[in-house]
Amino acid sequence: MSIHTHTASYSRSVIVLAAGKGTRMKSDLPKVMHHAAGRPMVEAVVDAARSVGCTPVVLVIGHGADLVRAHFAGRAHTEFVMQMPQLGTGHAVDMARPLFEKGLLGEETLVLCGDGPLIRPHTLQVLLDTHRNTGASATLATAVIADPQGYGRIQRDSNGNFARIVEQKDASPEQLAICEINPSYYCFRTADLFDALKRVTNQNASGEYYITDVFELLLRDGKRVSVVDAVPAEDVLSVNTLEQLAEVSQILESRSSTSTGARA
Repeated sequence: MSIHTHTASYSRSVIVLAAGKGTRMKSDLPKVMHHAAGRPMVEAVVDAARSVGCTPVVLVIGHGADLVRAHFAGRAHTEFVMQMPQLGTGHAVDMARPLFEKGLLGEETLVLCGDGPLIRPHTLQVLLDTHRNTGASATLATAVIADPQGYGRIQRDSNGNFARIVEQKDASPEQLAICEINPSYYCFRTADLFDALKRVTNQNASGEYYITDVFELLLRDGKRVSVVDAVPAEDVLSVNTLEQLAEVSQILESRSSTSTGARA
């Protein structure tokens, strides 16, 4: 099955978080506009979402907003919403609420981070298919990586079912030892997402509103949260430093040369 096929009766949109400054990147460029394998990181994320039928693409912008806006100017079905000040990922997604209230978002919404250019269309299609086939209110991807430092950890209950995402700053020593992590690939029933966001608080170590709290809230509501596990480790690296940017660029370039070789 081609990843480009999708059922017309489902409309889906994507919200891409692209407001961060990226202080560790040692540059005035907004983080998502740093180039990986010859193009801004965020463009790879947007292209992956478009290839699985996401319309519109909503970019949440903040630091260097004009640069991001200029880069995507004139592209069809692209919306921009401003996040200033930046009070966390949940707050960022909630900036798209006016679009939701106007009926401009799809029945399903992907939420992705603009600094994760390794995301593949195939992974997004599996996420969407799982979401639909299980009748989920929310679906997330997870991956097991050797060094989970910096990522939210996936906590499971005694039966091995998803329980919650614990951000690194809020994690106990036992939770920090978990190697199953959250790469920030999410799919939501759009109405359930915006309903739950109203109830997210900032009672945590960062004092921020986390999108990750939505999953636990939906479980408490008795709604289904599905998980796509075993996403390959090399699909989930996000970029916070220039060293990570170089590593991600290398992976993207090797993928590109492999696919070029396969076509030759």
